[in-house]
Amino acid sequence: MWASQLSRVAVGGACGAAAGALARRRDPINADDKRSITKAPGCLMVGTGEYVTGFVGGKGADSDKGCGVLGLCCLDFRQRGKISRLGMVGVNGKKLPAIRAHMQRALGDVYDGIDPSVIETWPADTVVAPAAYKDAAAAFLPGDLAIIFTPDDTHYDIAMACIERGMHVMITKPPVKTLAEHRKLVEAAERKGVLCVAELHKRFDPIYVDARDRIRTLGPFSYYWAYMSQPKHQLETFKAWAGKSSDISYYLNSHHIDYHEWCLHGKARPVRVSAHASTGVAKQKLDGVETEDTITIVVDWKNFEDDSIGHGVYTSSWVAPKSDVHSQQRWFYMGQQGEITTDQAHRGYTVAQDGVPFASHNPLFWKPTPSDGKFVGQKTYGYISFEAFIDAVAEVNAGRKTVADFNGVIPTLSTIVGTTAILEAGRRSLDSGGVPFELVYEGSGIYEVPIDMKPCSL
Repeated sequence: MWASQLSRVAVGGACGAAAGALARRRDPINADDKRSITKAPGCLMVGTGEYVTGFVGGKGADSDKGCGVLGLCCLDFRQRGKISRLGMVGVNGKKLPAIRAHMQRALGDVYDGIDPSVIETWPADTVVAPAAYKDAAAAFLPGDLAIIFTPDDTHYDIAMACIERGMHVMITKPPVKTLAEHRKLVEAAERKGVLCVAELHKRFDPIYVDARDRIRTLGPFSYYWAYMSQPKHQLETFKAWAGKSSDISYYLNSHHIDYHEWCLHGKARPVRVSAHASTGVAKQKLDGVETEDTITIVVDWKNFEDDSIGHGVYTSSWVAPKSDVHSQQRWFYMGQQGEITTDQAHRGYTVAQDGVPFASHNPLFWKPTPSDGKFVGQKTYGYISFEAFIDAVAEVNAGRKTVADFNGVIPTLSTIVGTTAILEAGRRSLDSGGVPFELVYEGSGIYEVPIDMKPCSL
C-alpha cells in the first residue's frame, strides 16, 4: 500500500486516499542511526515528473517515457534486493493521488511483481510544500541514496541537503548551472564521504562506449559537432520551467558536451567558449516567456600532446517537428588520424502499426515493452546508468571501495567540472551578446579542471 509520510512533514495535514486506504506507516527512524553495511540502502526519488513517473499535465506523457523511467527502475531494483525502502517526494501533494493512480495503471497493472504502492510519498496529499525534500531526506538514513530529477535551478539546494544528511546523491544533468555551485557540491561530498554523481546515461550506451574507446586512438582532437532536439509540443511538458529557470542548452547540450569531455579526458581541455541562438517559436509556445529556440555552443579545445587546437560545436533545440523519433541525436568526430559518425536516434529498427505513427525505436536505451508480462529492461543503458550508481553505493557502504575509487568509472561531480563550466560560459556568452569566455585553470596538468571564467575580446 502507498505510504504518505504526513507525520514527518512539518506542514502537516491529512492525507487524501488515492488507490485504496492509507498504508500503514513505518516506525519513526532515529536520525542518528547509520545505514547497516549488510542491508541494501534506502532510495529517495526527488521529483514526480515525466522521467520519474511518466505523469505530466494530468495524464501520461506523450513521449517515449509515458510510463516513466526512474520509478520503474527503482521498483525493479527493490524487487531484486538492490535497494530496500523506496520513497518519492515532490512539491504539490495534491497531485499525488493522480500520480499513484497513473503508476498503478502504467506499472502495477502491466508488469508482474512491480508494485508501486510500496513507494512512500511526501508531502501530504492536501498541501503544496516546496521544501518537502528536507522532510523526506530527514526520514532516510546516512548511507541511503537520493536520485534527483527536478528543474535545474533546484538541484543545488536539494543535493546539498541530501549530502549534509549523509546520503549518496545522483543528480540529473546538468547537476547545477554554475561552476561555483558545482565546486561547492564537490567539496561537500568529499567532506561527508559520499558519492555525488550526475545521471549521464550516454556513457553507458554500448555504441557511444565503443566510439569513445576508438576516439582515444585517433590522435589529437580536431573537430566535433553534435545535434540533439525535442519536438516543440514538449514545451507544454516543460512549461513550468522552460525559459524561466533554465534553457535548452543546459537541458540537452549537457549530454554531448559531457560525452565529448569524457572522450578527451586527459587528452585535451576546453579553453574558450562562445554561444549563438535562434528565437521565435518557444516564446509563442510559452506565452511570451523570453527564451531561445535553439542554442549552439562553440568550444576551443587545446590538445596536450602537441598544443594544437580543435573545436567542438554543440547544438540543441526544442522546436523540432514531430518525427519518427522523440529526440534527434547525432554527432560527428574528427581526430587527426580518423573520424567517427553516429546517429543515436536511428539504430536500424523501425515499427509501422495501424493507428500508431511510424517510429524508429531504440530499445538499447529503454525497453518498457513487457516480455511475457515481465519488465526486462535491465540491460538497457537507461537502466544501467542508475544501477551503476546503486552498485557503487553498496561498495562504499560496505567499505570495499572508497568514493575516490569511482572517479572515472561513473560520472562523479569531481570529474565533470568542465561540462558545467562550458554550459555556464555558454549561457554567459549569450547574455553578453556572444562575447567569448575564457576558462581559467590553476595549472597546466592534464587533469586540471576549470576554476573560473572571464570574458575575452572578440
